[in-house]
Amino acid sequence: MHVRAPAKVNLTLEVTGRRPDGYHDLRSVFLRIGLADELTVGAAATGPDTLAVTDQPECPVDDNLVIRAFAATRAALREELPPLAAHLVKRIPMGAGLGGGSSDAAAAIDAALAVWQRELVAAELARIALELGSDVPFFTTSAPLALVEGRGERVEPLAPLSDQPGLLLATRTSPLSSAEVFALYDTLAARSRDTNVSASLAIAVGDGLSAAGLAGWADRLRDANDLWPAARQLLPELAAARAELERMTGRPWLLSGSGSTLFALYASPDEAHAAGVDVATAASARLNNATFHAVGLIGPAAIWRYP
Repeated sequence: MHVRAPAKVNLTLEVTGRRPDGYHDLRSVFLRIGLADELTVGAAATGPDTLAVTDQPECPVDDNLVIRAFAATRAALREELPPLAAHLVKRIPMGAGLGGGSSDAAAAIDAALAVWQRELVAAELARIALELGSDVPFFTTSAPLALVEGRGERVEPLAPLSDQPGLLLATRTSPLSSAEVFALYDTLAARSRDTNVSASLAIAVGDGLSAAGLAGWADRLRDANDLWPAARQLLPELAAARAELERMTGRPWLLSGSGSTLFALYASPDEAHAAGVDVATAASARLNNATFHAVGLIGPAAIWRYP
């Protein structure tokens, strides 16, 4: 069984409260993008579930979300089922705010069910998805865009954009821990300046927003991630990186998730590609050897990458 696990960016990310269980309530607009890991899964004769990873050898395998997703799916089915052997082609940078691990987990659930020829009722699928991570419920849907609320369990699919935007991603070699970012956020109590931006963007999408129209939202979206103050404090180079990228490209750059990926919005993938070629060589050296990806909404590989 072969499954693609696409990345996402957060166009907005509002922290709306702290829950009694210690998690945070969020309101965020997720956009699925054309950069994807690829997971191949088959049944094994004996032994435990196994995972091999290529392209990012530093990716852990023993406690990987793919292995945890297999275990959670097997437990939910309440059956003795064959072990699984998986191979993951890892394209999405780790610890980058792009949801790669969560997307891998959702893909692993789908692949395991297909190999075992089993199904889960919607409520049980939702339960194990949330158990694996707050971003996983979004990736169990096929929504290209969604308004995600609560801890991640409320996913409202939005209409696709009327055409395909381009995104230029800049990911630094220093990952950020989501737990550390949220913990610092709690001490800073920082909020976005525009607390209605997620709902307003969702309405605009429903009204038929184009790729150029989305790029036109960039000024409003630039500071629509409540985690930015905490992320830049934990990784001070982020603020300098964003300032440099904005100087070089002449447009706003946004933070995805808890970081450390910054991204800019373009009216087309070709425009994102051209911008990347213009800035990457100079910017990468100045930004601690950042990796650049120019993507649209169709993957699995980026249309351009540097280095």
